[in-house]
Amino acid sequence: MLTLPLRLQPGDDVRAAVVAALLASGHQAGFVLQGIGSLSAAQLRYAGQPQPTALRGDLEILTLAGSIAPDGAHLHMVVSDAHGQVLGGHVAPGCVVRTTAELLLALLPDHRFSREHDPRTGYPELKIS
Repeated sequence: MLTLPLRLQPGDDVRAAVVAALLASGHQAGFVLQGIGSLSAAQLRYAGQPQPTALRGDLEILTLAGSIAPDGAHLHMVVSDAHGQVLGGHVAPGCVVRTTAELLLALLPDHRFSREHDPRTGYPELKIS
C-alpha cells in the first residue's frame, strides 16, 4: 500500500477530485482513509433514499472514507452545519470544497477496482481483481 496525501482547493468537487487523483497516480485501486475540511454545498444520499439531499451553507467535513476506482468512487461522509447539526450519508456529485479539504488516500498497486451493476442491489458495486 502506498499513501497519497491530498489537499483539495476551493470549488473542487470531492468525488471528481479523488477519482482524478487516482487516475493521475497511475493506479487502479484506492481508498480514502480519512478526510476533513469544509464545504459550501453537499449532496448526501441518506440510507434507503433514491436521491441525494442538497445541503447548503458552511459545512465541516468530520469524516470522509470510501473506495476509489477509475470509473467512480463509493464514498461516505459525515458533515456538521453552522449549528452543529450532524448529517451523514453517501457522497453524490456536488460536494463542493469551501476553503480546503485534506485527505489521505491509500493506493493499492496490486489490485484493480471497477464498478459493475449488481442486479441484487440495483447499484454499481465494487469488483476487485
